[in-house]
Amino acid sequence: MKASSLATWLRWAVVGAVGLWLFLLVTMYKGMWKVEDHYDQNNPQIAGLASQLDDAKLENSKLSTENKRLQKLVDELSYVIDHPNAKVVGKFSDSDTGRAIGASSRQLYSKDHEVGRRWLDTNIKELYFYLFKHFDSNNATLNDPFANRTMEQLFALMAESYNFGESVDNAALWHRQSLGNLTNRIQKRLEELQNPSDCSKAKILLCDLNKGCGFGCQLHHVAYCFFIAAATERTLVFEGDGKAWRYSNKGWEAAFLPLGKCNQANSAASRKESKPWLGPEQTDRVVFLPIVDGLSRRPKQMPLAFPKQFADELLTHHNNPSVYFVSQFIWYLMRSNSVLEKAISDAAAKIPFGKGPIVGLQIRRTDKIGTEAAFHGLDEYMKWTEHWFRIEELRNDTTLQRKVFIATDEPKVFKEARDKYPHYEIYGDSSIAETAQMNSRYTDSSLFGVVIDIQMLSRCDYLVCTFSSQVCRMGFELMQVRVGDAGHRFHSLDDIYYYGGQHSHDEIAVLSHVPASKDEFAFKKGETIGIAGNHWDGFSKGQNKQTGDNGLYPSYKTRENWRIVDFPIFNGV
Repeated sequence: MKASSLATWLRWAVVGAVGLWLFLLVTMYKGMWKVEDHYDQNNPQIAGLASQLDDAKLENSKLSTENKRLQKLVDELSYVIDHPNAKVVGKFSDSDTGRAIGASSRQLYSKDHEVGRRWLDTNIKELYFYLFKHFDSNNATLNDPFANRTMEQLFALMAESYNFGESVDNAALWHRQSLGNLTNRIQKRLEELQNPSDCSKAKILLCDLNKGCGFGCQLHHVAYCFFIAAATERTLVFEGDGKAWRYSNKGWEAAFLPLGKCNQANSAASRKESKPWLGPEQTDRVVFLPIVDGLSRRPKQMPLAFPKQFADELLTHHNNPSVYFVSQFIWYLMRSNSVLEKAISDAAAKIPFGKGPIVGLQIRRTDKIGTEAAFHGLDEYMKWTEHWFRIEELRNDTTLQRKVFIATDEPKVFKEARDKYPHYEIYGDSSIAETAQMNSRYTDSSLFGVVIDIQMLSRCDYLVCTFSSQVCRMGFELMQVRVGDAGHRFHSLDDIYYYGGQHSHDEIAVLSHVPASKDEFAFKKGETIGIAGNHWDGFSKGQNKQTGDNGLYPSYKTRENWRIVDFPIFNGV
């Protein structure tokens, strides 16, 4: 029997069973009505029937419960039948817990459960960083059986931890669908903000697109403007409608869709008519926003904040709610026009996405090395890439073909990768790397090239890069919308995730710490620690906000102190 025929037969078999129960229920209720219509306590025959009525009511209650169970089974079977490619693990549930496979619309686990599970996963990774740094520094993994055994066991432990959050009860699908639903709601609200009924009466926030920096920096600058617009419930408009953009003489719309229907003309929102930013409570209709470096009276809603209106949803479903919320603004801003969309589709067609995992490498070489970022050799990128593939093989109990997509501003990287790693399939466009050179960076071809690279990085299964690079962070941000909970799908060779101009990034000590060296500082459980960075060796760098002491501390002894604030624009979302 074909799978489709079997699925249809199963569906109708269960529906038939439910129908039979419903028939019995209706028949029983008819009998009950007849008895109750002629009830007489003084008549022994009626009293006997009354006793039978009580028994029948009890049986009806049992049948009703069974009917609900069968209806749940119908729902679960229907889901699996309609989604044949969904990864199904285990068996259907007979209980009323709502945790059966495919029941993705139901609450599988509580927020506290998911937060605790992710914290356990993070602690395992911190132990992995700590031990690997020790072994790698002493070349122990080359000839030490203890080091090799320890790393193998850590890989197996991380694989199991990852599967616990993905495969058990098909939790990954639950998270992905829940976050997809939330994304739709947020995007709808942003679209409403950008398309008011009357632009001439709408409150406007005017933003200069041309901040003096590279593409990633400029897009994050516009997203900062959008953040402030949402926080103050103003419609975002570009000064000069974004036509004088250093990246293209055709302006913003050379690559992207308009921000909305309002422009300087129909909203009377030129720089001349605007008032300078005075703070979030400002009542002037048109306000001009400075760059974040010169912003005074900063709204509490700036990154890394996220809305209290759906904080519980995000903490239940996402590893890093702050990144997810930032991603919503980047996603809206980077809606491609038809020309760019075709270029992105053509580029994606050359890479075997969906045919086995691909790791994205963003390797920055030119203008930032030695100033904003240190040099990292290809071998360092590939070391963490290989670790990830080994964990994936343990997760899936299979051998995987190694594939990487490389985005870079140095064309020579492609030849180096193919020469040194012949067992890897290498994807990427060296012509895009050529346009990223300083002498051709501010051209339409360079603009399309960097956007394509960002979009391809966001389609990869994992990223190895430097978070000091805004291009890498943008790929990571877009990945959150595309995948769902992708907050853990990266390894940065330098910084932790951050957003330029963000509020302080604070953590809470969950364990007290007594320094073991002069490089470390002390803190007590419950104290606030400002984190400056993770060294990916079991230690982070930061400051005790209570004592002012700073230095290194064991990363596993602190947890995120999420910045959850009110965003009135998202009431009812």
